[in-house]
Amino acid sequence: MGRRRSFGDVSYGLLIGGLALLAVTIIVAPVVIVLMTSFTEGQALKFPPKGFSLGWYEQLFDPVKSRQIHKTAGNSLWIAAFSTLFGVVLATLAALGLGRSRSRLARVADSLFMSPLVLPGITFGLAALVYFSLLGFRPSIELMIAGHLIVTMPFILRTTTASLSQLDPALLDSSQSLGASWLYTLRRVTLPLIAPGIAAGAFLAFMASIDNVPVSLFLSNARTDTLPIRMWGMMESTLDVRVAAVSGVLIAAAFVLMLIMEWTVGLTRRMRD
Repeated sequence: MGRRRSFGDVSYGLLIGGLALLAVTIIVAPVVIVLMTSFTEGQALKFPPKGFSLGWYEQLFDPVKSRQIHKTAGNSLWIAAFSTLFGVVLATLAALGLGRSRSRLARVADSLFMSPLVLPGITFGLAALVYFSLLGFRPSIELMIAGHLIVTMPFILRTTTASLSQLDPALLDSSQSLGASWLYTLRRVTLPLIAPGIAAGAFLAFMASIDNVPVSLFLSNARTDTLPIRMWGMMESTLDVRVAAVSGVLIAAAFVLMLIMEWTVGLTRRMRD
C-alpha cells in the first residue's frame, strides 16, 4: 500500500504545476494572439481580431503588393543559408580540433568561440559596425553574412562538440589499425557519426540568423534590409496586419522544420547534450 501524500507534498506539486502552467502560458499566449490577429478582417493590427479572413495572407503572397517584403525575405534566407553553410565548415573544424583536447589553450579557444552567446546582441552589432568601418568596409550582404556567422557559429560548435564527446575512440583506433588514413577515417567514420549533431546545430544557427535583429540593424543599408528589420519598420509606421501574417508564416515554418529535425536527428536530445 502506497504512502499517503502529505499536505506539504500536495502543496508543492500544486505550486510547481501552477508555475509550469504560468510559464507555458507566457510562452504560448503571444504566439496564439499573433496567429489569431493575422486572420482578422480589420484594417488595423489589434486584438481581439474582427471577423475571419485570409485576405492578409493573400496580400502577403501577392508579388506586387508585398514586393519589398519578398525582397527582404530573400535577403534573410540568403544570409542565413550562407552564414549557416560557412558556420558548419568552420565550427566542425574547430570542434574536431578542440573536442578531445584538455589543454588550457583549447579551453581558452573554446571560450572565445562561445563568447558571442554571452555578449548582448546590440553590443556586438555596434562593435562589428565600428570594427568593419575601421577596416574600410561598407554595409553589404557579405558583411552581414560575416556578422551572422560570428553569432550563430557557437550553436553548431556546441552540438558538434557534444556529438564528438559521445564518439567511442575505439572506432577511430580500429579504423587506423586497419590501415585507413586520417582523412578516410574522418570521411567514413567520424563525420557520419557526428552528422546528427552538426545538423542540429545548423538548424539552430539558421533559425537564429533568420530572427537576428541587432547585427542586421547595424550592418545593413537600404538595399540589404532583412525581414525582421522590415517588419519592425512596418510596425513603427503603419501597424500593417501583414506583419502578423509574416509572423504566422514564420511560426508555421519553424514548427514544421522543428518537427523534421526532431524526427531525423533528435533535436531535443542534442540540445540537452
